[in-house]
Amino acid sequence: MLVLLPPSEGKAAGGSGAPLELDSLSLPGLADARTSVLAELVELCGADELKAREVLGIGEGLRGEVLKNAELRTAPARPAAEIYTGVLYDALDLAGLPGAARAAADRSLMVFSGLWGAVRPTDRIPSYRLSMGVKLPGLGALGAYWRGPMAEVMPEVAGDGLVLDLRSAAYGAAWKPKGEVAGRTATVRVLHARVVDGVEKRSVVSHFNKATKGRLVRDLLLAGAVPAGPAELVVALRDLGYVVEAEAPAKAGRAWSLDVVVSRIH
Repeated sequence: MLVLLPPSEGKAAGGSGAPLELDSLSLPGLADARTSVLAELVELCGADELKAREVLGIGEGLRGEVLKNAELRTAPARPAAEIYTGVLYDALDLAGLPGAARAAADRSLMVFSGLWGAVRPTDRIPSYRLSMGVKLPGLGALGAYWRGPMAEVMPEVAGDGLVLDLRSAAYGAAWKPKGEVAGRTATVRVLHARVVDGVEKRSVVSHFNKATKGRLVRDLLLAGAVPAGPAELVVALRDLGYVVEAEAPAKAGRAWSLDVVVSRIH
């Protein structure tokens, strides 16, 4: 099973330790693309703070993020599992997983990134600020920029098992499973169901959507579940107590769509 996650907007401080070693990151086929994005980001943030904030889409209150980006080459790095924070990662709680579940997480989780393309939880990276929706002056829109390099490496990473795609649309733009890989890919939408005047209403709630996805992955890891494909994933989630409505693709080469329906927001 391969689980595709978005990064968090906020990130933990890098702390102390050795700086980034690009050659040590997973997916070495992305090395050249990573080098190019890193070089432009560092140069942009080191040369013109106002321009950098405009490009990154951040306000004056986050000017420290620009300085952080300018020093990425020498900043301390730590495992990505410790860098990414926020609602999804709080619910996933990688640090709190017992040994076997944590080992499975390190093998199966892949976090997409505007700067790194994608990394595993064990990859050591510095804290940074660069969303996939950014358009760099030289390289252009990052979602489009990463599409080629990711298409080269991700089919092999996906292997022959289930691909559970929990990314947001911006990060999904960097790699879209195709062909046979798409047929064993499942995307998940979380819906909040409530009854209003005797009629059930459903809506997407962003904050709770992220939390539910984090808990969902955590529960699969704790259960030791290794579903072979989308249909088996539906069974595994239902066994864990989730209400799941599945829609198999009408045509070959398309992903399954799963709705996880919840009645309480917590």
